[in-house]
Amino acid sequence: MSLILSPRVLPILMLIASNVFMTFAWYGHLKFKSSPIWIAVMGSWLIAFFEYWLAVPANRIGNQVYSAAELKTMQEVITLTVFAVFSVLYLKETLTWNHAIGFAMIAGGAAFIFKG
Repeated sequence: MSLILSPRVLPILMLIASNVFMTFAWYGHLKFKSSPIWIAVMGSWLIAFFEYWLAVPANRIGNQVYSAAELKTMQEVITLTVFAVFSVLYLKETLTWNHAIGFAMIAGGAAFIFKG
């Protein structure tokens, strides 16, 4: 249990959870295109509120052991991973080889951040 609560692991788990909220806030409304835009914006804002309660503490806790650049890089890779799953399962969109190659290139670039 102490490993999960460590500043090395807990921020990653919190960033994953925050990204689930944020992905729903930014893209969940696409299944409801007939709803007025103000409802989409307000609904998204309410969902994003909870995302901030995870992301801000995750970055503060994580900064004990990770640099800001490392935290941002983790955030981007997590974002792409969560979005890919969301896109397929929730939006029922197909990911192509082009998507996979592009995501892999971004993940490869992220690896350089942690090499230094």
